[in-house]
Amino acid sequence: MEATRPVSADLSHYLGVFRRHWWLVLTATGAGLAVGAAVTQALPKVYESSTSVLVSPVDQDANASGGRTKGAINLDTEAQLVPSGAVAAKAAALLRSPVAPVELARDVSVEVPANTTVLVIRFEADNPKDAQAGSHAFAEAYLRNREEAARSVLDQQIKTLNLKVKQLTTNLTSVNNRLAKAPRGSSERSNLESLRSNSQNQLNNLTGRLNVLTTSTVGAGSIISDARLPEEPTSPNAMLNIAGGTMVGLLAGLGLAFVRERFDRRLRTAADVRDRARIPVLAALDERTTPHFDDVLQPYGPGGRVFNRLRNEILASLNTGDQIIVVTGASRGSSTTLVAANLAASLARTGSDVVLIGAHLPDSVVDAAPLARMLGVSAMPGLSDLLAGRIGLAKALQRTPRIPSLRVITTGGAATAAGLMQSQRLRDTLEALRRQTGYVVIEAPSTSSSADAQSLASLADAAILAVELRRAKRPALLDAAEQLSRVGTPLLGAVVLPSLSGLPRTSPTDNLPAVALTAQRPDETAVLDEDRTQQLRLPQGGARPPRQGDGTEEVTAIIDLTSAAKPSGGAQATKAGDQK
Repeated sequence: MEATRPVSADLSHYLGVFRRHWWLVLTATGAGLAVGAAVTQALPKVYESSTSVLVSPVDQDANASGGRTKGAINLDTEAQLVPSGAVAAKAAALLRSPVAPVELARDVSVEVPANTTVLVIRFEADNPKDAQAGSHAFAEAYLRNREEAARSVLDQQIKTLNLKVKQLTTNLTSVNNRLAKAPRGSSERSNLESLRSNSQNQLNNLTGRLNVLTTSTVGAGSIISDARLPEEPTSPNAMLNIAGGTMVGLLAGLGLAFVRERFDRRLRTAADVRDRARIPVLAALDERTTPHFDDVLQPYGPGGRVFNRLRNEILASLNTGDQIIVVTGASRGSSTTLVAANLAASLARTGSDVVLIGAHLPDSVVDAAPLARMLGVSAMPGLSDLLAGRIGLAKALQRTPRIPSLRVITTGGAATAAGLMQSQRLRDTLEALRRQTGYVVIEAPSTSSSADAQSLASLADAAILAVELRRAKRPALLDAAEQLSRVGTPLLGAVVLPSLSGLPRTSPTDNLPAVALTAQRPDETAVLDEDRTQQLRLPQGGARPPRQGDGTEEVTAIIDLTSAAKPSGGAQATKAGDQK
């Protein structure tokens, strides 16, 4: 059952995305902030002022059954009357504004506070004075409109009562005239007296009601909090716009960062190799454990312990009889050199006889002879000389001075190595090494730069990919795994190294065994083997001027002393083999 991926791994991945693309997130966030500030400056300023009106009930008020507000007044209805045309027309007249009442009504809003008979009338304008005047004008217009409506109802009631009083007075006068002519004790007189009494009572009642209406006052309401001059605009909200723009910019930046990460084909972390390329990571080195070009890593240092664990995992993965391990890369560079040299050194420290073959041609003059510099051997002769038939296998093998069980075949002459990696002589050489040694580590070129990597992998028992972060790309890594799969070479996994662009490199003559020779006093008794020496080359342009001092000039020459330590019998056997 597959183990659940830890949450910390996902969190570190997200933090890594932010760390790699922080500039994009920061740029988008700054752009969002700038857009928010620009929008704030571009939008017109809006000022708002409010007036609170206490609404008093009048006789014609009637609340709807089941209405939201309680009491005699339906405040929801009153709130709808404030922006009505009649009120807006009165407000426009009070403001003496040339703006149409309908346009003014659009700037009005009404709020009904809970459990009150108060209307809060708000008015918006592009300057504080207009906002204050508009709020007050609509409140005053509403009260006047309400008062006029109440007064109109009252006047109509008075008019109706006056008409009824007039009619009753006329009827009562007619009854009195008829009553004066009626004989006493007659039934007609009795009926007329009863009719006069009823008419008089009705007249008295109407007169009383009329007196009440004519003496009553209309109170539609009052302003309890008048409009004030606003100090700050309510819109645009600078803090809201800037915060919103910043948040949108941040989200956009994060989105762009993840999109860029998704479509970025460069490998940046060991997790990218494992997750995006589906290749197991055997070892992941950092800046502290990365090897250098001046020497292999010490066995008990941080980097040496990493390669010791790598060696153990490789030995556990190899089948019985597997001896040849090819180290190739997914990109150009010297990552394969560092991995192959330190892996071979780690294998040799177990006591096994290990041969390291340098088949990786240098990409530049600066990278020339990296194995020779790291392991302290001569750069020539090497593999190209061996495959060209100029030397034999015994002469191409150089024993390293610091690790006796490790022998090296350097690249040799780069100009003559092209096309020799597919020769039968290379196959014969590897077969001979299988019989003579314990393990063979081949430093192959990258699969993206040469087809020799696939050719060498077809002759090996297992393969390891050296991945240089920020330089290797996912398609190249997948192509490397595909090339190895096509030739049937098992891919054990990848060794991940950080970017080597800032790694210090030594000059081609550093860390090589050297002796000082005196130019004026040569030792004529010394016998130098032509096959074990390199020709001393002086700068062109004539002899160098003598130094000031004792008149003795010292010249440093690079001499291969590895083979000199062998017994004379072994040397003679080597020469005999070469002659054959």
